[in-house]
Amino acid sequence: MSRIARNSRRMAGSMLALAGAVVMTAVATGAAAGQLTGVWKTSDGGYMEVFNCGQAVCGRISPTLGDLADKQRPDAKNKNPALRNRKIGGLQIMSGFVADQGRWTGGKIYNPRDGNTYTGTLTLQADGNLLVKGCVVAPLCRTQTWSRVTP
Repeated sequence: MSRIARNSRRMAGSMLALAGAVVMTAVATGAAAGQLTGVWKTSDGGYMEVFNCGQAVCGRISPTLGDLADKQRPDAKNKNPALRNRKIGGLQIMSGFVADQGRWTGGKIYNPRDGNTYTGTLTLQADGNLLVKGCVVAPLCRTQTWSRVTP
């Protein structure tokens, strides 16, 4: 067998191994994200819908559950004046959370109450509750405990 043929076979084998690893990572990430999807009641009485968005997990304020008058409230404290008239209900406020050894990290959480965006982590507890942590910079963080409403 020629040297070129041997190198081509090795390269094809390496490509197959890499493709397999990518598929397994995508499957594992999707399964992990599925643990968080559904509706959660926040510690301050609101409701969040958590969903898969690509390979990450995102969340929006439920447009139908909770105080419907509050859902009609505008995003008045947004730093961008062009976005201040949008309604809170249905507003996506969480994005970019990816599975990382039993937690979801690398995400951002927008808080319409103060118009700021925070870095965050999500941790699913053994009791089924979700710890949601948002930080300006560590250790300046706030943590809420959310309880699952629907899977």
